[in-house]
Amino acid sequence: MKIVVLCGGLSTERKISFSTGTRVCGALREAGHQAVLVDLFLGLEDLDTKYRKKPELLFDELLPLEEVVFDGREPDLDAVRASRKLKSDSLFGEGVIEICRAADVVFIGLHGLNGEDGRIQAAFDMLGIAYTGSGYLGAAMTMDKMITKQMLRPLGVPTPDWKYYTNVTEDEISGIIAKTSLPCVVKTPTGGSSVGVVIVRETGELEPAIRQCLTYSRNLLIEEYIPGREFTCGVLMDRALPSVEIAPKVRFYDYSSKYQPGATEEICPGRCSEAVENRMHDIALFVHRKMGLSTYSRSDFIVDDNDNVYFLEVNTLPGMTPTSLVPQEAAAAGISYRELCVMIVEDALRLRGKA
Repeated sequence: MKIVVLCGGLSTERKISFSTGTRVCGALREAGHQAVLVDLFLGLEDLDTKYRKKPELLFDELLPLEEVVFDGREPDLDAVRASRKLKSDSLFGEGVIEICRAADVVFIGLHGLNGEDGRIQAAFDMLGIAYTGSGYLGAAMTMDKMITKQMLRPLGVPTPDWKYYTNVTEDEISGIIAKTSLPCVVKTPTGGSSVGVVIVRETGELEPAIRQCLTYSRNLLIEEYIPGREFTCGVLMDRALPSVEIAPKVRFYDYSSKYQPGATEEICPGRCSEAVENRMHDIALFVHRKMGLSTYSRSDFIVDDNDNVYFLEVNTLPGMTPTSLVPQEAAAAGISYRELCVMIVEDALRLRGKA
């Protein structure tokens, strides 16, 4: 099968996406598929002219995959924009649409905005391109943490209290500070990989946290801080997977802790009672179904000292890096990494009528 693994793009999770994409592409090749790794934003512009003129040749002449080493830092997106030879405002780089149309299916290995927010999915729907994961509507709704909470709380899903501010101006910051109780969590509503997430415990930390988050978006989500242990629970093919308990060794589960091997202790299945495990399973499945998600997702939780379970957010394109959580959960359920990738592809073909 001819498969494009689409990664990179133009989001704060660009580097993580390359780690996901490279590993997925390698696994699909091991499974016997003609898998090609493509950067959404830069496309084929650095390849030989023959590939740019006939992108379909890449399926027959598979280029070697380069090892991806995560450096723990966010990407310089301005530098990425400046490096592109194709001077265009399009998110699609040179030859991306052409090679995706030549493929049997596109494995979306993108994370964050410009990948996980439904826009790529909507474009592919219009072009008749089959792709993995959820459709545009479910992806778009769940990308925004505020919309997700607003939709799910009336349905009985327990989630921390929150306040939401839109189009925040400089003059409004002092008023927001005055109305905020501590401790709290300051978030960029559409961020990912814990980029734009700050736990605030002291008054002097609040204004810098707000200003930091506003560098990513003019909208601001300030959430009640629930002390407790972090868990995550994946859903695969409408089946809840064993939970993972997340215990960062230095700080909370931030951008660096998520992807630096050894920075976090991850216990699968998580250390919790059967009742708590079942409660997380039930909520993860409920969220997956009610938000209209497909194939796989991953819901994040806090469990307090009284075993109360609080839903935080759901990810529609969970990471598939060497340290990612859904592959660990799948392994605990007896599903290898290669099998997981193949299952995701096969379900994409079924959902898009290509099977």
